[in-house]
Amino acid sequence: MSATRRHFLAAATAASYSRILGANDRIQVGFVGYGLIGAQHVFDFKNQKDVDMAAMSDVYQPRLEQGVAACGGNAKPYKDFRKLLDDKDLQAVVVSTPDHWHALITMMACAAGKDVYVEKPMTLFIDEGKWMIKSARRHNRIVQCGTQQRSGLHYQKARDLLRSGYIGKVHSARMASYRNIMPGFGAPPDDKAPSEMDYEMWLGPAPARPYNPKRGIYHFRWFWDYSGGQMTNLAAHQIDIVQWVMKQKGPIGVSSTGGRFALEDNGETPDTQDALLEYPGMTAVWSHREASMGQRVPNSGLEFFGTKGSLAIGRGGFEVFSDMKADPVNSIPVFQGQTAGGPQRSTAKPEPWIQSIKEPGSSPQQFDLHVRNFLDCIKTRQTPMADVEEGHHTAVACHLANISLRLGRRVRWDAEKETITGDKEAAAMMVRPYRKPWDGVLRSLMA
Repeated sequence: MSATRRHFLAAATAASYSRILGANDRIQVGFVGYGLIGAQHVFDFKNQKDVDMAAMSDVYQPRLEQGVAACGGNAKPYKDFRKLLDDKDLQAVVVSTPDHWHALITMMACAAGKDVYVEKPMTLFIDEGKWMIKSARRHNRIVQCGTQQRSGLHYQKARDLLRSGYIGKVHSARMASYRNIMPGFGAPPDDKAPSEMDYEMWLGPAPARPYNPKRGIYHFRWFWDYSGGQMTNLAAHQIDIVQWVMKQKGPIGVSSTGGRFALEDNGETPDTQDALLEYPGMTAVWSHREASMGQRVPNSGLEFFGTKGSLAIGRGGFEVFSDMKADPVNSIPVFQGQTAGGPQRSTAKPEPWIQSIKEPGSSPQQFDLHVRNFLDCIKTRQTPMADVEEGHHTAVACHLANISLRLGRRVRWDAEKETITGDKEAAAMMVRPYRKPWDGVLRSLMA
């Protein structure tokens, strides 16, 4: 089929679908993956009055049964997600699988004529994001990335304050997550996969590995084959807000260091990591520790710093802190007194640059509004709050940090050309091979 013919059919399908929604305002939704975040999504979609919880897929039978029950008992069960995608009654699919499945299932869903809500991180490696954008645009699909904070009303108010210059020129941001989970999650030997689990399907495009209890359910995120650790798990949310607020498509350079220094388990991703992201006119720093909480001080996770003060923000709200406007000379240490010819202190009294602000927020609201935005965009065909392209830009920054960490050097990024520059070894890490038969599926999708 020619590209022109494919585009015509996709456009016709979208137009027909819009007419169907006009007559029947309910949206049939299928869910792929019923884990920690998958259960949250089932809860949030179920609360929407125009959604039918129509289908559920999971490779682990106990979770499949739980997911069907959570949907209200009427969802069609599928162990193989491909059969769910073949269901002509479905208009939308929610992808809540381990990270290494996000891109391929999203592209397959787009090709099947479904709109997609896909969890973050949207990709396992950089080039997957390019493929997802191409697939979504080719098939005229709505693809919403699960960076729910964007839909929070207090996040939007904070964005407007920052863009208006309320705290002055923003020149840096700090992001962090600290906890102590010593000694880690354990290091059991490899074993046979549970009889209720289709481990081969769980692996999918990832490399063939012996089953290990800590490689599978939940703990997949500590292994490079399936995830990028806390950099793509937690940092993705904060980096997304920084780039969204500051209108940045991506960093121009990233340096990161760290390792699995303390945890005594079989995980691979860093338990300690620091990353410096360089943007035009500002820097952003991410830090996480898994083996030391540190001082028990209020920690929003993200703080923007401007020339008049700072704005700290988290899912529970934000707070603006004013710096004091004072004669710069008065900041110079006195010690035994200034010698002849030196700066002379003034008697000007410091005063706040700006008025402090404190605004509450709601984490459940963010999930609810993000789902609502996705459903509304299915009906209107407008661009969602966290479009596939935005999800790609966020994931790229996270992947660049991990590439820098693994190579032990700074990497440079050209956001317009979407490539790592001046480092062939780093650029080669923008893509990973898919395992058979999924490499063939990918080729067919990209043809």
